[in-house]
This record gives sequence, C-alpha cells and structure tokens, in this order.
Amino acid sequence: MAASLLRVSRPRRALLPLSSLRLPLSTQPQPTSPAPSPSSTSHGLPHFLSFLAAAAAAAAGGATVALCDPGVDHRVGGKDSTELVVEGEHRRVPQEFIEELASFLGENLTVDYDERSFHGTPQNSFHKAANVPDVVVFPSTQNEVQKIVMACNKYKIPIVPYGGATSIEGHTLAPHGGVCIDMTLMKKIKSLHVEDMDVVVEPGVGWIELNEYLKPYGLFFPLDPGPGATIGGMCATRCSGSLAVRYGTMRDNVINLQAVLPNGDVIKTGSRARKSAAGYDLARLIIGSEGTLGVITEVTLRLQKLPSHSVVAMCNFKTIKDAADVAIATMLSGIQVSRVELLDEVQIRAINMANGKNLPEVPTLMFEFIGTEAYALEQTLLVQKIASEHRGSDFVFVEEPDAKAELWKIRKEALWAGFAMEPDHEAMITDVCVPLSRLAECISTSKRLLDASPLTCLVIAHAGDGNFHTIILFDPSKEEQRKEAERLNHFMVHTALSMEGTCTGEHGVGTGKMKYLEKELGIESLRTMKRIKAALDPNNIMNPGKLIPPHVCI
Repeated sequence: MAASLLRVSRPRRALLPLSSLRLPLSTQPQPTSPAPSPSSTSHGLPHFLSFLAAAAAAAAGGATVALCDPGVDHRVGGKDSTELVVEGEHRRVPQEFIEELASFLGENLTVDYDERSFHGTPQNSFHKAANVPDVVVFPSTQNEVQKIVMACNKYKIPIVPYGGATSIEGHTLAPHGGVCIDMTLMKKIKSLHVEDMDVVVEPGVGWIELNEYLKPYGLFFPLDPGPGATIGGMCATRCSGSLAVRYGTMRDNVINLQAVLPNGDVIKTGSRARKSAAGYDLARLIIGSEGTLGVITEVTLRLQKLPSHSVVAMCNFKTIKDAADVAIATMLSGIQVSRVELLDEVQIRAINMANGKNLPEVPTLMFEFIGTEAYALEQTLLVQKIASEHRGSDFVFVEEPDAKAELWKIRKEALWAGFAMEPDHEAMITDVCVPLSRLAECISTSKRLLDASPLTCLVIAHAGDGNFHTIILFDPSKEEQRKEAERLNHFMVHTALSMEGTCTGEHGVGTGKMKYLEKELGIESLRTMKRIKAALDPNNIMNPGKLIPPHVCI
C-alpha cells in the first residue's frame, strides 16, 4: 500500500493584493495554543533560572549539560508519548517579514486563514497540531525558494515544505506556525534523456503525470505510492510502493538532487552518472530527511523500460500465515516477481461490499510477473506450484489487458473499499517492515490481536519485501476507540521491532513514529542525527518537531 490516502479537493487559493497582506488580527479565527507551563517556557527569567539550576546540578555531579529542544514538552512525540495533538512554541511573524516575501512573490503568497488551515490540517491523517502556518507561499523557481529560505533563516521563522499532501504521519503539520512552502507550482519536467534512461524534474511533478509523459518513449518511473504523491515528497519520505520488491525504494531510484539548505545555499548532490564513489552520499542524506535538512528543488530519476508483457495472478488461502509463507517461498525461489500483494479476509469483505463482488472472503495473494510472454508465463506456473504446496486454492491468472486491469483493480481500490465499511470513521494507518523470514510470524501475531479488537481492522501487505500495513477504523468522537487504535498500533510496532524490523517501512516518521525511534535505532544514532541537523540548521527552522524525537539531547 502506498503512503497516501484519498485526496480532498483543494480550496481555491485566496490571492490578495499586496496592501492587504497584513497578519491576521485577533478578531479573525485563529488556532489557539495552550499556555506553556513554566517548565516548558523557552524565554524569560524562569527558564534562565531553571537552566542555571540544571547546570549547577550537572556540574556538581561532573556531568555535561544536555541541550534539548527548547519550549517543548518532551512527552509529545517522545518515546513515552501518547498525545494526539502536537504542540509547539508559536511566535508572531513580523510584518516586515511578510512584506519581504511579498516583494518577490507577489500574489503567490497568502495569509488567508482558510488556506492556512487547509495546509496545516493533514488531509489523510488523524495527527493534528495546535497551530497552523502563519503564511503559505507558492514559489515557482529555485531562486524564489532560496529567497524564502534565506528570509526565514534571517527572521528565524519555521519552514514546512509541502508537496502532494498525501503523507499520513503528520509530516506537514505546523506545530510552531511559520511558513508553509507549497511546491505545487514547481512541476516542470526539465529534461528527458531517453538513451540514458533518466529524467530531470522539479519537485511538484506527480509520479502519475510523469509516467503519462514517459509512456510514449517506452519508459516509466517504477515507484507507485498513492494518487497525488509528488516527486519532492516521495524523496522526503523515502517512499516506495508495490513495485519496490523488484525496483527498490526512492533511495535506489534517485541519481542526484538539488536542495536549498537552511542558510540558503543550493547544493547538487552528484552528476548524472549511474554510479559514483565521489564524496559523501548527500543525496541519501536528504532522501528520507522529511524536510528537516532542506527544501528539495530538483531531482534526477532513474527510469525503467516498460515491460513487453505481464501476467496478473491471484490465489486464495485458508490462513494469512499460509499466504505469507507462499510470498516468502516465492522470493526464496529466485522468481523475479514485480509485485506480491497480500490482502486479508476483512479487506476482501470490504471489496465485496464496496464493489458488489463475490470474492471468497479469505486471505488472498496477488502477483504480477513481467518480461517476455514465455518468461512471464513460466514464472506464473512456478508460483502456482509453490502455492499448491502451501494449501493455496483457486489460482487464476490473466494476460489480456482488460482482464488484468479488472483483476488488479481489486488491489488498487482496496483502501477506498476499507473506508466504505465505516464511512463516518477515521483511519489510523500504520506500516511496519520485518526481515522476510519473519513476515508470516509478524503478520500472524498482529492479526490475532487485530481480530480480537472491537474495531474494524484491515491488513494489506507488500509481502515480497516484508512490509505490511494495517488500517484501523475508529470513531474520532469516542476517546476509548482512539486509545484502542493506538494500542493496536503500538503492539504492531513493538512486535516488528522485536523481530529486528522497523517501525515504518515506507510511510516515514513525521510526528507519529518518533516515539519508537530510540528503541529501533538507539540513542547514539539519534544524537548523531541531531548533530547533523544542528550543524546544517542551527536555527532549527526546517520542519521543526519532526523526525528526531524531542527528548534527544546533545
């Protein structure tokens, strides 16, 4: 499943004359932040005295004073966090800062409350923040991004980069207010090199639109997150999708990129060569950094040839463990599948309800095989044999384009079908990933708890690489249901971590998964991450409150 959900229609941007670009008055609707407690206040005498007291205590014990995020309740997003609303320190943005931005952005800037609220409220996530952006800007060139970042660094204004808004772990929240940089105007395909099989694009290009452009050339970009995802956001979250089992994740498909660093410097991380041993791998540092180190402004992507032939197959199983075992056996056999997708019986029931189908409501595997006609058919028959050895039944495969589209439509519409089961509910969507040999055990262990819960829970997996997702539907007006959803999420993550897995295979960390990072990576790794962040972003303007847990001190 992709790291995205159904997109909500975007409201029309309010284009205001420059004379009206004044900061919102107290009479206008504004998000409210709870008053900070004395222990979390970052300015003034109380904080200074508490710092001196801590320093004196540390000195007496021979310890070093730890530097942590100021003004932050260390429970929110930290390793013991159970909070839903992400809070932050919000300072009023100076009017001269707004005017400086307006001097070169013109009408591509707004302080309209509805627009700010839209950008500060995730469309596809249950995560929330106490604040929304103070300003939303729409740059159209790298030079404008550079000027925006330099102005923000000068005034120490937080920045939240914003792409397709399909992320689900709170990546685009603005807990500290500040500036939301909406990259949707930067959507040029700058150059295509057919013989080199690469393309240079701006970050606002969507992967679906890119593949439509590439199709006449016999090429495609092989990552397939959900509809609406853009290349910049896909880089920022290190996304993947159902084709990752064959082509890898975003880090494997980016040749180089350009980014504006917090001080305004523009870096290019490499050449167009397919491989390089020159210097630090800065591209992989930026990929997956979730906007905390800079704003991506250009990406060079590795492309693939469109397959000449494909076969889509589907098979049913009595238990989800049997289905997972077949996925594992298929990968161990050396068969080069392009997709291996697992849907549990609840997900199949949702598809039947939503689409009027009559599929057997049992755990189901779906495969895609590509290559020449003979090769794809040979691989299909080999997998059919593997499935029969693991109690698989009703193995069907199709080669005709319309039949393939109809069969694959079952998987493509799985998420929307899940929402249709409980239309008034929200979804807590989580993903974990484990070593392939532990997939069957991890899914089976998690499934027993999910089935025992009063909530509706659906399982979808990219079974070929050990990555699986749970959609937990809950009524947001009922606190006990939200807590139950969080309990299930917590259990899944810790089950995966106990099996040498990860708390997120493709959705990213944002604010939602920060609390699990210390257990997964260790405190020294997190301190190293924080030192890198502090070196590149000493004013902490780049997407603050994300990725690195606030309890980590250096």
